Amino acid sequence: MAQATQLRTEENVEQTSKLLIILSKGTMDMVYPALMIATTAATMGKEVHMFFTFWGLDAVNKKKVSSMKVAAVGNPGMPMPNILGMIPGMTAMATRMMNGKMAKAKIPSIPDMFKMAKDLGVKLHACSTTMEVMGTPKEKLIDEVDDVVGAASMISLGEGGQIIFI
Repeated sequence: MAQATQLRTEENVEQTSKLLIILSKGTMDMVYPALMIATTAATMGKEVHMFFTFWGLDAVNKKKVSSMKVAAVGNPGMPMPNILGMIPGMTAMATRMMNGKMAKAKIPSIPDMFKMAKDLGVKLHACSTTMEVMGTPKEKLIDEVDDVVGAASMISLGEGGQIIFI
């Protein structure tokens, strides 16, 4: 067992200056962390790419970017029994609660976070396959999106860097 275990030392841990964040969820509680990680990494001088796929594509949809919600059902982090999330109005209540907490903490809105990310050099990529499946034309994406790429391009963007899947 000792032969199979190798201790990591500074000499054999390569540092990377590239980060790829794959966002597959389009809810407020998923998009905010992705943007916070992206902007922080960019501030630290890393090359940062964000790839929006499946429901994560909602994050860069012009009509949806300003009205994201927090799911009250199926969210184990909610401070209430999961069954209560099924009551009409609970998603709206959870979303108002989260918006209030973000405003109190002086966290910028999601559209403002996207603008900040672009100003810091973060590259935003929409998934071409998801756009085709969901029937989303490029014109429906926010202006901050750099391009539309497929999975092979996304893998190339992350090559040699850290990859975070949200």
